[in-house]
Amino acid sequence: MENYIGRVPYLQPVAFCENAFDAINELQRQPVDLLFSDIQMPNINGIEMIRSLSNPPFVIFTTASKEHAIAGFELDAVDYLVKPISFERFLKAVNKARNHIGQRWQQAPPAETAKPKANPANHLFVKDNNKLTKILFDDIYYVEGMKDYIKIVCKEKNIITYMRMKVMEDVLPPDQFMRIHKSYIIRLQAIKSIMGNTVEVINGQTVIISKASRQDLKRLLGIANYNDDDE
Repeated sequence: MENYIGRVPYLQPVAFCENAFDAINELQRQPVDLLFSDIQMPNINGIEMIRSLSNPPFVIFTTASKEHAIAGFELDAVDYLVKPISFERFLKAVNKARNHIGQRWQQAPPAETAKPKANPANHLFVKDNNKLTKILFDDIYYVEGMKDYIKIVCKEKNIITYMRMKVMEDVLPPDQFMRIHKSYIIRLQAIKSIMGNTVEVINGQTVIISKASRQDLKRLLGIANYNDDDE
């Protein structure tokens, strides 16, 4: 697929993702016109991923099986490519998507009169047992890294999900969250107090802060009298 995309001059790749969660997070970070998605993927499949999106881009499904074709077209997929995919068949699907994208642009109001869109980046979706759960950024206290998993500590409950800390760090808005340790990301508004190498969270729990992160945290919080030597 990367080779085929590179051969089409009007396709500009934005990101290549290893699984559905990486794709969901990428779609929350930047606008995308066209998404190529496999059906069978780890954790959740491509159809479940598209159903979880409130405003999905145009989608071309790629898969080794025809059994999901009906579900794919019910989601208004542009096309459905069955492996092995020839370049001719790939290009036909891409041109079809290009026409759809062009029609959307023509129907869009002029830039000077268009109403500003609400910023959707106030939440993320994570796998919680066998479903995708929406988590508002404002409900998060902190995130703890647990090898290949993370624990998201929220107001109502804690959620453990398969995700890398780096992916979570990239998704969370930097003006609201900070990675204060290799194992912790904290929401700035959830900080109750700081003492030495620990941060007390408003839910009563404490997390570790690395020495290298203290000055950056101090600056973000606007703390003028916080001295690292006073531990």
